[in-house]
Amino acid sequence: MQMIQLQSGNIDKQSQVIYIIDSNTSIDTLPLTPEEQAYLSAQISKDINLVVLNRFSQYICVFHLKPKKETYQTAEACRATGVTLLNNLNQQKFASAGIRNYSGFEAAAYHLAEGMALAAYQFLKYRSNAAKLANSLQKLVIDPKSVPAARVKELQTIVEGVYLTRTLVNEPLSFLTAEQLSTEITEAGKQAGFTTKVLNKAAITKLKMGGILAVNRGSILPPTFTIMEYKPKKAVNKQPLVLVGKGIVYDTGGLSLKPTPNSMDRMKSDMSGSALVTGAMYIAAKLNLPVHLIALVPATENRPGENAYVPGDVITMHSGATVEVLNTDAEGRLVLADALHYAKQYNPALVIDFATLTGAAAAATGDVAMVCMGTASEDTKTALRQSGFAQYERMVEFPLWDEYGDLIKSDIADLKNIGGPTGGAITAGKFLEHFTDYPWMHFDIAGVSHTTGRHSYRGNGGTAMGLRMMIDFLKNYK
Repeated sequence: MQMIQLQSGNIDKQSQVIYIIDSNTSIDTLPLTPEEQAYLSAQISKDINLVVLNRFSQYICVFHLKPKKETYQTAEACRATGVTLLNNLNQQKFASAGIRNYSGFEAAAYHLAEGMALAAYQFLKYRSNAAKLANSLQKLVIDPKSVPAARVKELQTIVEGVYLTRTLVNEPLSFLTAEQLSTEITEAGKQAGFTTKVLNKAAITKLKMGGILAVNRGSILPPTFTIMEYKPKKAVNKQPLVLVGKGIVYDTGGLSLKPTPNSMDRMKSDMSGSALVTGAMYIAAKLNLPVHLIALVPATENRPGENAYVPGDVITMHSGATVEVLNTDAEGRLVLADALHYAKQYNPALVIDFATLTGAAAAATGDVAMVCMGTASEDTKTALRQSGFAQYERMVEFPLWDEYGDLIKSDIADLKNIGGPTGGAITAGKFLEHFTDYPWMHFDIAGVSHTTGRHSYRGNGGTAMGLRMMIDFLKNYK
């Protein structure tokens, strides 16, 4: 997998270069000829904020940054401009470029490079003409006065984690079975420095994880339950923070079969939560963040074959609770519930789950924000919200009022796996809450995890949205 290499260093005088300026930048401080300065001033006066100066021997791009009302909006404007610049440089078949910040926005070069690097992701594994389609731009050199070398190195690691997450989401079931997902997670652990333990079907059966086993009944392929752990020597938390990611590697809906097209054809992405928590573990370990982390991934696919579970079945979960299954397409909450109950043994300070759980969440916020809800403290929710804005991976909190719990009461079991025709994202969250007794947050990423068309720097396919928010939260975790 090709990715842009981010480097800190002095920019070669003959290299293609990107200058960032703002209204307070004196244009005569830029290393331009008087004619170029005059041309640049004329273009900016026309409200053209991205100006190209082609010296033939050198290609110069000048980005005139207009600060927004909020800092996080200015940062996002830089990322978005990075996408335009990447496309421009690729069209010119350039292999490298440099970035230097002359503006008053200290983080401008970082976020511009971030946008370029995130937008450069390509999934070409199955393309016979991959070499022809690959980006030409392979290296970005960032002036150390614009971004400290340590921050450049950190950004490179974050981009690697985003690429890993997106690739896992983009892989089809023909490659990424539950067993292969556990293999990929194990390999990521070896590269980054976290440990993995994979429970096979026999171990899952011994643990009586009835949710995972019920969903798996329709498949000839076995489930897995992968446990990751990263424990630095000087962790700031005495109790671990546990991440849980839904690992449904493909979802047909089971016997409650999804219609197609535009529903089942995207269901290889139903394991996006598992990919996200894997990426978070990868980045945290490689950055040596001082946070003790555990991540849990229950994985299977949901098919209508073999001895598939059916609407009307009653299953017994890992917790011992009984669940009346009224819709086999509400399978994600069943596998997550087993994992959430399993997390209790760690006495966690906080548990955060990520799942492509409901169409209701996607309908509510579209591809703009993640739906979240939970029982974590207001301080934790505020910190997550701040991280979301900082990374432009925003969250909208839904309530967990008792009335929503009434909608999932069953006449013949402890719970039923769906509520009524409304409030679907919340009733799914209430179902999960039943299996927790610790501070907990649930992120429904159904609307944001995957896109079928290019979406700025999130690309086409898996987006990894929520990952940079999570890393920002972990970097500031106390």
